[in-house]
Amino acid sequence: MSAFHDLTLHGLDGQDLPLAPLKGKVVLVVNVASKCGLTPQYAALENLYQQYKDQGFVVLGLPCNQFAGQEPGSEAEIQSFCSLNYGVSFPMSGKLEVNGTERHPLYRLLAGEGAEFPGDITWNFEKFLLGPDGRVLARFSPRTTPDDPALIQAIEKALGV
Repeated sequence: MSAFHDLTLHGLDGQDLPLAPLKGKVVLVVNVASKCGLTPQYAALENLYQQYKDQGFVVLGLPCNQFAGQEPGSEAEIQSFCSLNYGVSFPMSGKLEVNGTERHPLYRLLAGEGAEFPGDITWNFEKFLLGPDGRVLARFSPRTTPDDPALIQAIEKALGV
């Protein structure tokens, strides 16, 4: 198992969210926020998830309040917002830190020292594409939309379709 698959997050629903069941799946990890100019990306992320989930693809949403306080709500408020406004059905964690001294272990793995694509997360909706083995294949800027041809091509390549 990879270090990614060894982690367990706190789920948005209050339950543990182990990443071990994602072994063998292509995962798009995205730090998300409800009050950001990029928030409408939730709709395209859900579309992407629906389009490829039967082929072994998962979107993993990770709420973060580190960028201009754009995710101020409680976990219940975030879950309600995502469900009501965007029909989000992909797994989501509780809020976590993506930068700084309190950076979550997942983000130390994705963007920390020694990572394939190191460096601080620049804003909400930054994306990491992980292969079935949990290795980071690509990193996409927050402004790269989920329907961007380069992102879709990378997903399809990782899925072998």
